[in-house]
Amino acid sequence: MLERIRFENYKDKIITATQAALLFEDGMTIGSSGFTKAGDSKAVLPAFAARAQNENIAVTLITGASLGHTTDSDLAGAHALNKRMPFQVDPVLRKEINKGTILFIDQHLSETAELLANGHIPAMDYAVIEASAIDENGYIIPTTSIGNSVTFAQLSKKIIIEINTSVPVSFTGIHDIFLPGEYPDRKIIPIVKPCTYIGVDYITVDPEKVAGIVFTELPDSPAEVTAPDEKTIAIAAHLVKFFEKEITAGRLTQALMPLQAGIGKVANAVLSGLSKGDFKNLTMYSEVLQDSTFELIDNGKMNFASASSITVSNECHKKILNNFDFYKDKIVLRPQNISNSPEVIRRLGVIAINTAIEFDIYGNVNSTHISGTKMMNGIGGSGDFARNAYLSIFVTQAASKDGNSISHVLPMVSHTDHTEHDVDILVTDQGLADLRSLAPRERARVIIENCAHPEYKEELRSYFERACEREGHTPHILEEALSWHQQYINSGTMKKASVLQTI
Repeated sequence: MLERIRFENYKDKIITATQAALLFEDGMTIGSSGFTKAGDSKAVLPAFAARAQNENIAVTLITGASLGHTTDSDLAGAHALNKRMPFQVDPVLRKEINKGTILFIDQHLSETAELLANGHIPAMDYAVIEASAIDENGYIIPTTSIGNSVTFAQLSKKIIIEINTSVPVSFTGIHDIFLPGEYPDRKIIPIVKPCTYIGVDYITVDPEKVAGIVFTELPDSPAEVTAPDEKTIAIAAHLVKFFEKEITAGRLTQALMPLQAGIGKVANAVLSGLSKGDFKNLTMYSEVLQDSTFELIDNGKMNFASASSITVSNECHKKILNNFDFYKDKIVLRPQNISNSPEVIRRLGVIAINTAIEFDIYGNVNSTHISGTKMMNGIGGSGDFARNAYLSIFVTQAASKDGNSISHVLPMVSHTDHTEHDVDILVTDQGLADLRSLAPRERARVIIENCAHPEYKEELRSYFERACEREGHTPHILEEALSWHQQYINSGTMKKASVLQTI
């Protein structure tokens, strides 16, 4: 305890998670550390979920991104949430959001801190922030993520600190805490390389606001790492070939530009694929450091990686802790309004690689909604990067489900998160479409021929040709544009009867 709490005035504030959860009142706004399962509340929020099982109490919960373990499930199942933002990946919570019993605000991850600081979100009553230790001034030493914790600590009325003893006290020196200040006199964010440090390695806290210190020893929920399959390997291969062509053309070097990749198996497979190409001195400026990041560091391909959290498998987590001195000067964690800052993304020339649920023949991308209505996970940081990237790349499989009953290349997306204006490259297991310098009609032909699954190409060609007969800059047949989704709802496949007869 003495090693973890080095500020004398906090030592009489140690309470249990149950006692901390009793501080919350119905209708409050609560902030919690945590970004893609890393550095989240593992004691207080679960204790509040248990309390809500027996009480009619619910709060608005704001985090950095998704929480780990079963915390979101437990909160949703206990009806402990009125509203949730800005991101989630939990199936139980997702079900309640789509039923309308929990309101969800899907935000660009760079914006939550901004909206809170500007008073566009109701004032935060309590912030629960995970720490590995508290220094001599009462300041927080973060763990495996920073997320929105810095802003939460600054703006919340009260703070509860969760000290996680599963994180070694030596896990320091990789955090870079910086706030740009308030409008209209904000400071620039002076990051000129991913390895630029601009702040301090602790989160400043007003000791008077600290309402309690809670101890926990539960480690982060591990990331689910899936081995690359035939489709993700093909996507990675198409992208590696594209990068090699860009190097030959003189638009990139073997170091490419700083990389960003969304979470999940496709992103991991794409990054792992880079280890097979003739690349060197790679860097990363992203949101999350995944297993593939450390794979690239281990094999000497990547020199440095900047993000807001470390979200890895159990095996990779152990490797990092056991070899922390090796990784310490090769990684940095920042607040998510810095890791996802449009200012920095544009300055560094980031290559952004994110996952789509579906995209249409003109390059519009849906990242969040199934059939246009049902929320999956949220937009996350993909919009922060897509709009400002040197190259904005979206990847997905061409078709999925039994018998390829769903095409992910469509006449029109059922929900638009990223417009054609923010998309440069589209990749499926079938091929890659380079949309740079192409007008909408040119884009359609390239996307259909390069990215669509063979079983859907002819139908997409027919749709586009018939739409062109009606004229228009972006030709569409409105009465058919979303018919593919409706057909799937009605029959379980997007394939037309004429196509099915030939298969």
